[in-house]
Amino acid sequence: MKRHQIWLAVLALAGTAAHGADAVSEALAAADPPQRLALVRTQNQAQADSEIAIVQAQQAWRALYERFGAHPLPPYDRDPGFLDTLTDISELYDIAQRQVRARQLAQAHQTLEKARALIGELRRRNGVIGYGDHLDAYHAEIEALLDEAPRLTPRSQGPLLLMARVGRLELLSARLRREAGASARADAGFAPALQAVEASVAALRQAVLSQDAGRIQVALQGLRGPYSQLFLRLGQPSNRTDPLAGLPGPGRAGREEGRAAWAPELGEPIELEASPAQPLRFGNR
Repeated sequence: MKRHQIWLAVLALAGTAAHGADAVSEALAAADPPQRLALVRTQNQAQADSEIAIVQAQQAWRALYERFGAHPLPPYDRDPGFLDTLTDISELYDIAQRQVRARQLAQAHQTLEKARALIGELRRRNGVIGYGDHLDAYHAEIEALLDEAPRLTPRSQGPLLLMARVGRLELLSARLRREAGASARADAGFAPALQAVEASVAALRQAVLSQDAGRIQVALQGLRGPYSQLFLRLGQPSNRTDPLAGLPGPGRAGREEGRAAWAPELGEPIELEASPAQPLRFGNR
């Protein structure tokens, strides 16, 4: 009986770490929206908005640092590099703010990406999985698919090979729904944004099944836009009535309308309506 109770305690602790249900991970999650918003604003070269967003991101991170920097809680208390990582991230935020003030928004964006990568690594080495990790995995699969598609197109079995990648996207998009936290589910705009992601994957499946190269091309183009909008949705403070107001995207008004939509983690803007330089062709068609 005693051994059974010990194992239950171990499993409970493991579950807490794996799903991020601890005070530090919750603080990291709380600091994530302003950081995402700063990424969006700098990527879209919005000077005034970037100045506001970087201050908000700094404030959120400073609150986390002051609360936990010298006194990390499990599972981070076993990480000897915890404080150093938090300090490195703080320094990156300071650099990004100076870059924003100097109107170096592209450089500030890259600096914020470095900070984001350090945050992800901090969670991973402590066995904590956050929703951002699921978003990153889905995005990485999109990019791998878009990179691989042109190499598959000359082959007669190209659609069949693409279907394997579609299956991965379906798995990862299902995980985006399953792992959504209470705050995301409470956001009235989250469900439609996620449904748009799922619809884009479903459209790709149907296109691949049709083996119509033109239809597949359109469906591939349709993957990034819904993902970007979901990322933008999660990058907004949850207390806003319409977090997407003023951001680029289909049907949205604002100073950035008409500009390239933001492709997270790519370092380059994408045109949602643009066509690939080379159309898809399968076999000898």
